[in-house]
Amino acid sequence: MRDDLIIRRERAEDHASIAAVIDDAFPRVEGAARSVESGLVDELRGDGDVIDELSFVAELDGEIVGQVTCSRATLGEAPSVGLGPIAVRSDLQQQGIGAALMASVIASADQRGDAEIVLLGDPEYYGHFGFVPASGLGIESPGPWEDRYFQVKTLRAWRPERAGAFRYAPAFERLED
Repeated sequence: MRDDLIIRRERAEDHASIAAVIDDAFPRVEGAARSVESGLVDELRGDGDVIDELSFVAELDGEIVGQVTCSRATLGEAPSVGLGPIAVRSDLQQQGIGAALMASVIASADQRGDAEIVLLGDPEYYGHFGFVPASGLGIESPGPWEDRYFQVKTLRAWRPERAGAFRYAPAFERLED
């Protein structure tokens, strides 16, 4: 991991830089000015569903080069944490920046008393952080994805009786419209 990297909570003045990082990291639909993922973050913010204590940026030399957004979700009737998107500027990927962002989210969520973090992503990558297929713990996916991509990381507050149907914040559901 880089020793010149700073991980800190995102601030309102970071939003334009965060959008630029996300747009650099994710492909855009042909003709679109922005990626679906950066639009999603705007919607999550607009709805008030971003969890400020779990949304971080990575800085190098005062410039934002990575970000992770966590948003309010539900597991059954209980509050939960949905992670994503996470993005690192394309020219700086595979240098430990994403891993540092993930470590910050996991430690902070555990400290806050959250029971789990749920995400949709590459099982090989997220497996390094202890994420496992959510279905194995009785967590029902809100979408038609293969089980191995819909994953959970349980934290100290996890109890098996929390299992049930998972729902992301409404902005995720609007993506499908």
